[in-house]
This record gives sequence, structure tokens and C-alpha cells, in this order.
Amino acid sequence: MIDNFGPNADGYEWVWSGDVAERQLFPGIRVQVLWTGRNGAKAALTTIEPGAVWGGEDHHSPGPEEVFVISGVFNDGVNDYPAGTFLHAPANSWHVPQSATGCELFLFYPEG
Repeated sequence: MIDNFGPNADGYEWVWSGDVAERQLFPGIRVQVLWTGRNGAKAALTTIEPGAVWGGEDHHSPGPEEVFVISGVFNDGVNDYPAGTFLHAPANSWHVPQSATGCELFLFYPEG
């Protein structure tokens, strides 16, 4: 049905990242929330400048965090993950996001 095709479908949304304001979470770490769903789900871009480290532990609650490394090298406090890497961090897990070289990430929180 044409009613369910792309932009005609109920709930279909789009945004250009250049129109989304950045918010600094910690020095050198910025986030742009691209979408928020009715159940609290979120999609975001996160930029980590070279040498920046998350201020403490990043806990995943109430649900998991899905991460795709768009560019650079992401470090979770233990391992380095180059561009093209996908990570699934289950609910109630945690890490300490950082990057020695800088990186850009796409994050999805299916449960908020």
C-alpha cells in the first residue's frame, strides 16, 4: 500500500545531522540526539575528541546500547575498536568511553 511507503508511513521520521544541536557531555565529548521514540528509544551521534575520556562509568540502563564506530578508533576502557566495528553492550553493563585518536559513533538505545 502506498500509505505505508516511506514518508507516507505513520511514524516515519528523518533528520539531517547538520540541523541537530550538539550537547557537550564531558570535555571533548559531544552528542547529537537524532531521534527519540515513544518508548524512550534513542538514536544519537557521539563525537569523542582525541584524548577525551568519559567522566566516570557509562552504565547501560534500562536497556542495551548498540554502537557503530563511524570513524576513528573507539576505546571502551580496555579495547580499541576501529571504524567499521559494531558493539552490543547489554543492559546493566558499563564501560568508560574514550579515544586516543578521536572517533565518531552512531549509538542506538532500543529501550532508552
